[in-house]
Amino acid sequence: MEGLNGGMGTLLEEGARLLVLTGAGVSAESGLATFRDSNGLWEQHRVEDVASPEGFLRDPVLVWKFYSLRRDQAKTVAPNPGHLALAEVEKRLGDRFLLVTQNVDGLHQRAGSERVIEIHGSLFRTKCSSCDLEPYDDHATYFGTLPRCHDCERRGRKALLRPDIVWFGEMLDPRHLQAIDSFMRRDPGSPFVFIAVGTSGAVWPAAGLVNLARSLGASTLLVNAEPAENTARFHQFIQAKSAEALPALFGVSASAIR
Repeated sequence: MEGLNGGMGTLLEEGARLLVLTGAGVSAESGLATFRDSNGLWEQHRVEDVASPEGFLRDPVLVWKFYSLRRDQAKTVAPNPGHLALAEVEKRLGDRFLLVTQNVDGLHQRAGSERVIEIHGSLFRTKCSSCDLEPYDDHATYFGTLPRCHDCERRGRKALLRPDIVWFGEMLDPRHLQAIDSFMRRDPGSPFVFIAVGTSGAVWPAAGLVNLARSLGASTLLVNAEPAENTARFHQFIQAKSAEALPALFGVSASAIR
């Protein structure tokens, strides 16, 4: 770890850009459960029942119960040292840093990260299931009651609000993909580092970012408690918990992340 830490420090000091992709493993270290913890089931419901447009159309009460419980759970946990280390690195690098997360829990922002792209949406935003109402911050919970879109009602239509989450069968926001691509292609020939942390390597297109990074000359590193499906695509693999590995990797002291 020490040798890698020194090499990483040298790269970043030389003006390298750093793109970090985080997945569910990072949140799990703060105590948040994932679908994989229960074989893709929640109260005996398949993930598609509560995370797809079809599931919402079929039973919006069930879907809002699921996300309300997730909102409540996310409020009870705190960012871990891995989240805090990434926020500290962003302070050092400024606009040479970009964090792309598959997580929807807001823990990166609570840790202090600002340059964050939430490619799967946010647990704490709500939008309309019908109109183009701008998604808005929402920490409320809805058990049994269904929130309705007032903009649609003013137009004489009835429409339910829904979590601002990218569900199965939905496309990622093309603006997010463009921002990621632009960051990766910026300053051709300059040092570029790509790190994936706590990911399964199975969810696309995020799982393919390492391929694009390598094609652009990036040094690539995977930090995972277990090997990912795409481990072989990375130049280096650190098998460790991110809360332990990231502070050491970036040389962030315990005092800096308190």
